[in-house]
This record gives sequence, structure tokens and C-alpha cells, in this order.
Amino acid sequence: MEIRIEKTKNPKAKPDEENLAFGKIFTDHMFIMDYEEGKGWHDPRIVPFGPIEVLPSLSIFHYGQAVFEGMKAYKSPTGKIRLFRPEQNMKRLNRSNERVCIPPIDEEFCLTAVKTLVDLDRDWVPKAEGTALYIRPFIIATDLVLKIKPSSSYKFMIILSPVGAYYPQGINPVDIYVENQYVRAVPGGTGYAKTSANYAASMKAQAEAEEKGYVQVLWVNGEYVQEVGSMNVFFKIDGEVVTPELDGSILPGITRDSVIKLLQSWDVPVVERKLTIDEVFEAARSGRLEEAFGTGTAAVISPVGGLDWNGHLIKINDGKTGELSAKIYENITGIQTGEIEDPFGWIVEI
Repeated sequence: MEIRIEKTKNPKAKPDEENLAFGKIFTDHMFIMDYEEGKGWHDPRIVPFGPIEVLPSLSIFHYGQAVFEGMKAYKSPTGKIRLFRPEQNMKRLNRSNERVCIPPIDEEFCLTAVKTLVDLDRDWVPKAEGTALYIRPFIIATDLVLKIKPSSSYKFMIILSPVGAYYPQGINPVDIYVENQYVRAVPGGTGYAKTSANYAASMKAQAEAEEKGYVQVLWVNGEYVQEVGSMNVFFKIDGEVVTPELDGSILPGITRDSVIKLLQSWDVPVVERKLTIDEVFEAARSGRLEEAFGTGTAAVISPVGGLDWNGHLIKINDGKTGELSAKIYENITGIQTGEIEDPFGWIVEI
């Protein structure tokens, strides 16, 4: 398929790179492609960013059949535009599609769509330290029938947003509230899929944690640790880095996988296994819990400075960013921006 391009006649002013929030400003263009049963994916186009006109009976409004991805484009010191492992995002998008009965996309073509859109809006890629162009591909169901069934039509879109740090704290550690009442996901559910409903279900616990003064929630399923908010989580215990195994309830993060591969290349012991919250707190009490950090596209690495579980408070590494956490952050962001050599072949240049 050929991507039709309609350029905006009213380019917007670029924002101040030194004061970028996350996900509030959008570029001049967006990508759209439609799906119809019997016709497949068709009419790929790039058009000026703006409203889309829909009817109130649109099925996404009623049944939540939607998936999305999160990616970033970075500007290297030489001005090159770089994507970080974008093919993995396309693969994960299709895994999410399969779970919620959305027809698969052509991964290679949709990656081409990402590259074409970013190239068109390349002047929007910020170059200030800690900034990037956030890329949001998503698919929504567009049937106009109020019936609980997989939609027969869909819309695939990509929008772009120049962003700063996801958390105002940046690489500084955050304190986390351990959630016991609400459950994010269980094996057999949709926890491994990047579907919109997962995030709606997490908002109640997040709001209550913020009322208590915490930035994020550590989800547990019964006794087992799952994720930190929208991030995967790692604990360094007795020199070994432990992260919860992918049991179907945990999102297979691309940054998570990158961290594991990076640690393995450094000969740092890293293991994926079931991990109980009791074990984490016992390791803290005995002085064996050295560091903890979350990983994700938005924040890259977010060190955990403390945990609150049933009123029991622990500080991790005296509430300071750990040496390993800082090293991982510097290396991954360095590879992303081109300041550090990419030994893994992760970067795709536009």
C-alpha cells in the first residue's frame, strides 16, 4: 500500500524544549488507516493533526476494544533521528491485537508508517537533554452497533508528541505504595496485552496512592509482585537482579527486555522468577535489598526509594539512586541518543 500524504497548511509553533510536559503537545500531522471486514486494512494516509468525527454509537465508547503502543524518537548529537527497537513494538501490538480480537497489522508496513510520519515531522524531535518525540500508535473499534462482539471495522492511528521527563523527579527515586485491595491482572487475563481497559482499571488504586502522597503503585497478585504502575520492576538482592517472570499477567516490556540483555552483557546475575512481597520486605529488613527500579518507555528507569506495605515502610539504598540503576539509565539513554555505541543492533535511523 502507498501512504497518501496531505501536508498541513497551518504549521504550529514549536514548544520550548526546556519546559516540555509529557503528552500535552502534538505535532502537525497524524497517520490513519482503516479496516473493514472483507476488505482488510486499507487507505493509509497522513493528514494534518486534528479532530476525527465519530458517532456516539461507536463501539470503542461502549466496549473498550482498543490497544496501543508507546515508542520514542531521539535526536543524536549529529542530528540523526533514531528509533529504539521499534520492530518489538509492532510485534507486541499484534500480540495485544490477538488477545482482544483485533485483526493483525502488517508489522513491516506499520513500521514504515511510523518512520514516514516521524520523518515528515522531524523538526518536532527535540534535542534538549532528557527529551524525545513520543510516538503513540493505537487501534480503536469503530462498529456503529451496540452489541458485545468483536468489531467488524477499526481505525489505526499514530500521533506524535514532543515530551520531557515522564516523572517530575526524573531519575531521582520515588516512593511507592504497595496495593493490596485492588488487582491489576491475573494469569489468563489481559495483563500481558497493552489494551486500554487495563489502564482504566488501574486508576482507582493510583488515585488513592496519590492521596497518600505516593507517586506510584506496586501491584501484587495475592502475594506475588507484578508491576509498578505502568512499568516493570526489578530488585537487586544480594548482588542478583530479580524481576517477576512473565506469567501472562505482566506486560512484556521492551525496556524490561533491554535491561535484562544489558545486565547479561555485563555479567550481572539477573533472573526472572516469581517474587513475593514478603521476600522483598524480608530482604530489606536483613539489609540484602540493595536497589529497586521500574523500567518503561516513558521514564526509561525510575529508581524506587521506598515502599509502603500495610503501613510498614522501608527505605531502599537510603532513598538514593543506586549505582546499578544509574548505570543502566546512562547506557540505555546513551544508546538511544547515539552518545554510546549500540552493540545490540537496537537502533533504527530515519
